[in-house]
Amino acid sequence: MSLHPFGAPPRTPSRVPVLLRSCHLEPALAVTVFVTALAVAGGRGAVGAALVAGAVLAGQLSVGWCNDAVDARRDTVCGRRDKPVATGELLPGAVAAAAVAALGLCVPLSLLNGATAGTVHLGGVAAGWAYNLGLKRTPLSPLPYAVGFGALPAFVTLGPPSQSWPAWWAVTAAALLGVGAHVVNVLPDIEDDLATGVGGLPQRLGRAACRLSAPFVMLAAVGVLLAGPPGAVGVRSWALAVVAGAVAVAGTAVPSAPASRRPFRAAVVVAGTAVAQLLLSGSDMV
Repeated sequence: MSLHPFGAPPRTPSRVPVLLRSCHLEPALAVTVFVTALAVAGGRGAVGAALVAGAVLAGQLSVGWCNDAVDARRDTVCGRRDKPVATGELLPGAVAAAAVAALGLCVPLSLLNGATAGTVHLGGVAAGWAYNLGLKRTPLSPLPYAVGFGALPAFVTLGPPSQSWPAWWAVTAAALLGVGAHVVNVLPDIEDDLATGVGGLPQRLGRAACRLSAPFVMLAAVGVLLAGPPGAVGVRSWALAVVAGAVAVAGTAVPSAPASRRPFRAAVVVAGTAVAQLLLSGSDMV
């Protein structure tokens, strides 16, 4: 028999599922999986690949939670039902604390991959925080995405065993994929962003221009991966490029509902084909 005067006290629901809904989990996992695949292909071994995965995931989670903490008031005004802070399920302070904790975990995990590799990765994470804390409101909004994504191949190759800077085309393609991700990521929210003072470059260009520019940027990344590595382009690389082109155009250039996630998921598929091209390039990446 319960000793509580009104029966058993109500259980407090776990915050973990709610926090996961607030961390932009889908892109965080996609980036982590792609970079970990590069680490495995680069000969990092099980421990090394796990360190890469842990550092990248922690960094991505910190940026995602930072984003929701900074945008709490704006998301509430816009009535975002997909944001736990806007619905009152989480306090902004709790999300901010999670962001800081993830960042604190990211620092040692990054540096365990080597001082140079870790510093490069932390620079990319810092670019994500800079975007959240102010650059997203300026015409320079694509820059943090370019820096953050461009740092990822270097994070892999600067660690053991190669400890070398990646080829220019690997960094360039990753940076272009980052810019493409930025454009498709803001597509569902352009009108709300403009109404609440977020005037990044895609918002200034407008929805129609973003739909046309997003596949162009993503296909530019694929083109760099075809033209950059030495030697003839193989049949598999051409096939991946064709798939990426079709997905990029169908996912972004073809009109969809304003809130559709199709452009984002198309960007994930294109990024996946780009990673596959990098894997086919093998040792040419360094």
